[in-house]
Amino acid sequence: MDTQSPILRELAAAAGEPGAVKTFWARAQRTGTPLVEPDPDADPAYRLVTFLWRDDPAAPATDVLALLHTVTDKDRHARDLTPHLMTKVPGTDVWAISHRLRADHRASYQFSVHRGSREDALRTDRRSWLRVLDEAVPDPLAAGPLLPSRDGRNPSSVMELPDAPVQPWAAARASVPRGERIDAEVDGRRIGVRLPAGHRSAGGDSYAVAVLLDGEMWGPVLDFGATMDNLHHDGRIPPTVTLMVETMGRDRRMADLSCSADFVDWMADVLLPWAARAYGVTEDPARTVVAGQSAGGLTAAFAAFRRPERFGNALSQSGSFWWPDGTEFDSGSEWLTRQYATSERLPVRFHLEVGLQEWMLLPQNRHLRNVLEARGYDVAYDEFNGGHDYACWRGGLAVGLVELLSSRMSDRVSGRD
Repeated sequence: MDTQSPILRELAAAAGEPGAVKTFWARAQRTGTPLVEPDPDADPAYRLVTFLWRDDPAAPATDVLALLHTVTDKDRHARDLTPHLMTKVPGTDVWAISHRLRADHRASYQFSVHRGSREDALRTDRRSWLRVLDEAVPDPLAAGPLLPSRDGRNPSSVMELPDAPVQPWAAARASVPRGERIDAEVDGRRIGVRLPAGHRSAGGDSYAVAVLLDGEMWGPVLDFGATMDNLHHDGRIPPTVTLMVETMGRDRRMADLSCSADFVDWMADVLLPWAARAYGVTEDPARTVVAGQSAGGLTAAFAAFRRPERFGNALSQSGSFWWPDGTEFDSGSEWLTRQYATSERLPVRFHLEVGLQEWMLLPQNRHLRNVLEARGYDVAYDEFNGGHDYACWRGGLAVGLVELLSSRMSDRVSGRD
């Protein structure tokens, strides 16, 4: 096995010695995986990252794929998964693969274990890929906590290299008062409501409001309510009611999150007034955030465009700004960006972020940023070293809410509001 990893070279050299493999796995369990070593080229901005899988002697694998979110997806779209095949260290039960990665990279990852032909392991058609995703498993020795999944799929492990942006509010803290979660239904749609700790009875205009699209992920799966509790406790945002809007299935999601005027109007005219009556949320657009990822990021920016009198802040993560209106011939026409370019400037603010690994979205997000800045909009923009990945988005969502809501809090404190 040809490897640059000093640890694996040491293992390969000692593979025939009694106890060498056992000692290797004990070390991996103690330090956690993947292995992170200095860059072979001595560049401090990079690390050599080695993913490990331990073979099952009762059912040995014929091939193992290391699935690094978005990085592997890019090669799958190019119809070549061979760069992600792991290699077995001779004389051991160790499967390994090394990547040279920038030291600020964060990504979720899993393993796909195959017992059959290599041809089957490397299939990239949609049906085969969905089967891979359905069966992929997390890293048993991962250093960090698991990232939950949905639809019956296994959770993912998370690789966080040393210079990745910190996510100080992601995990629940025992010392922080917990807010209340309420499952509600509004006009036939499921809504998860997160009330800040100490929430008072309905009435008045007491609370800022954050509307999170794809609410079924942010509520029961990822428990973003714990993040909101931490942000409130640390004084990073004002008391905020969170409305997690569920998308009610794939077909409904595609319809609602494709610049749907009906969906945005429903949020503005039905959802927000209901929340004002029930939970005392504000009617002030400057204290209202709509947030989404991917198609939800597109929709957040569209909501601010269509109903700026209700949505004064748009938080878009990895927004699908390639989206074309149905009347257009160009499948990547960036319809919404052109609307902002050709329309009067609106009283709305933006927080945009996109991953450097998102080859399919990075240029369009940069284009929207440039257009908004040229039109004089208040725009915070960030590029993180990661992909289309909730492991990255959960940290960026917290940062975006602080950016959009905390300045409004300081404005009110100083009397400028």
